Amino acid sequence: MSAQVSVTAAARLHLGFLDMNGGLGRKFGGIGLALDSPATIVSLKSASSNSVAGLEAERACPLLSVTQQILAPSRHFQLTVHQAIPAHSGLGSGTQLALAIAAALRKLENLPLNAAADAAMLSRGARSGLGAGLFEQGGFVVDGGRGPSTLTPPVISHTPFPQEWRAILVHDPSAIGLHGTDEKAAFAALPPLSESASGEICRLVLMQLIPALAEKEFAPFGEALTRIQEIVGDYFSPAQKNSRYTSKSVERLIMRMGELGAAGLGQTSWGPTGFAFTESEISARIIQEKITKEAHSLGATITLHHGLNTGAKIDQLYAQIA
Repeated sequence: MSAQVSVTAAARLHLGFLDMNGGLGRKFGGIGLALDSPATIVSLKSASSNSVAGLEAERACPLLSVTQQILAPSRHFQLTVHQAIPAHSGLGSGTQLALAIAAALRKLENLPLNAAADAAMLSRGARSGLGAGLFEQGGFVVDGGRGPSTLTPPVISHTPFPQEWRAILVHDPSAIGLHGTDEKAAFAALPPLSESASGEICRLVLMQLIPALAEKEFAPFGEALTRIQEIVGDYFSPAQKNSRYTSKSVERLIMRMGELGAAGLGQTSWGPTGFAFTESEISARIIQEKITKEAHSLGATITLHHGLNTGAKIDQLYAQIA
């Protein structure tokens, strides 16, 4: 019998930072949501030497190497990336790929799963613990930011996302969100967010956004998220050509969806993907139908999604050796 592990890790929306001021000794903090699609799917099995096949090989190869050297230095593995979340689109592709690879190796080697430790090991938790939290639990997650001794920012709240609600994503394939050295430079150049703005975001999250999710009240959820995105978007706008959105086409379509009744409008991470929410599948499809022609004229794509309230799927398969 030979063993192979398969891991499916879902995309996520980064819905905003809590505190870019840092005056209380912690910085960042974030809110995020796991989505039903797209997803990254990897498989891993033992081999005589490390190898990577399939998609995202350039990103996956060093991730496998580091994971193997730290967790199983005497072993080697064959990794295949069957499906990948689009890179640099604001959907958490790098973190989910890293965590999927680490989880697959842990499962194959009978090691305890630990997404937070893997995020730190693979340098995926510098500013956010959302990727690890959503990998483990799905749903809507809040992380508590980075303190002086933090390895991976801790998850401090987890709430199931209402299954009736829908997220509408708008993607501009001609644009790319900030990443790598450009992203680091952007964070370094931005001044601290004011205490009043950070305080407003935290109040909105604690006293409106999370309670609205818990009680399935769509209107206050949408109002809170839109306001959070306005504050965060204004803060990051100097790094985005003085705009709340990386893509002008995405911004135009998101604003149009707001006019048509969608709520909770914004951009995930550095974009270029934007999002809006509706209270039902029917309302989402009506809005999608009304803006599809305009989206096509702008070269953008419109897709419908629901929140995913479960963590990554990890399966161990066995094949009979002839």
